Amino acid sequence: MPELPEVEVTRRSIAHGIAGAQILSMRLGKPLRWPLGCDPELLVGRAVVGVRRRGKYLLLDLGQGLVLVHLGMSGSLRFASALPPPDKHDHWDLETSAGTLRLHDPRRFGAVVYAESELDPVAVKLLGGLGMEPLGDVFSLEAFRKGVKASRLPIKQLLLAGRLVVGVGNIYASEALFMAGIRPTVKALSLSSVRIERLYLAIREVLTRAVALGGSSLKDFSSADGSTGHFQNAVQVYGRVAEPCYACGTTVRMVRQGQRSSFYCPRCQR
Repeated sequence: MPELPEVEVTRRSIAHGIAGAQILSMRLGKPLRWPLGCDPELLVGRAVVGVRRRGKYLLLDLGQGLVLVHLGMSGSLRFASALPPPDKHDHWDLETSAGTLRLHDPRRFGAVVYAESELDPVAVKLLGGLGMEPLGDVFSLEAFRKGVKASRLPIKQLLLAGRLVVGVGNIYASEALFMAGIRPTVKALSLSSVRIERLYLAIREVLTRAVALGGSSLKDFSSADGSTGHFQNAVQVYGRVAEPCYACGTTVRMVRQGQRSSFYCPRCQR
């Protein structure tokens, strides 16, 4: 599933090219996770003012209203001046004066939703429960510490829930916990202030590095210009079960938490 780094990389790969473009047409393929919420013809002629990100949502700000795009489990965007005819997994084309933006989503868990504004009930429903942006100024150590100390969840599951901090997906939670020396099964409220600060800094560092490396292309992720990510080549524990820890040589282990696999070093992570 594309996580925060992959969505941010996608945003950066389209933001400059599409900003200021005028919408010429919109094509919808097979139904996605949620309906668009308006007649596509109503958006023709509107300008794309810019592209923002909130968690794992891309927000295309229009001259009037906005379009929220979620990549779901297997989605990816392409943006180019000319694209081949859509295939069976291409479920949304936004044709603009600068090029066509296309959503390719084999599993159709993604979504393209129109809202009049961020105060629109549909936007509030999708964005209202999201936690702090880990790469933004709003992500404060004090608020993070308070949220961690208030939770009885295992720390890994708290990070994945997205209510305290948003976008720290499975790969990046495993890597941040390794960097902070914290085992994923430890109860959040049991962590000391020192360990919470280490995790706070590790989250920022891991996500910043992941964005710089173009995200993770474990299966078929690529940015809107077709570039693949390389963070998967820099992981310390994720996906390395039964392999030696790079730091101490101890065998990396895996434990199931909910429906997700957590990877950790039993010696480096207490």
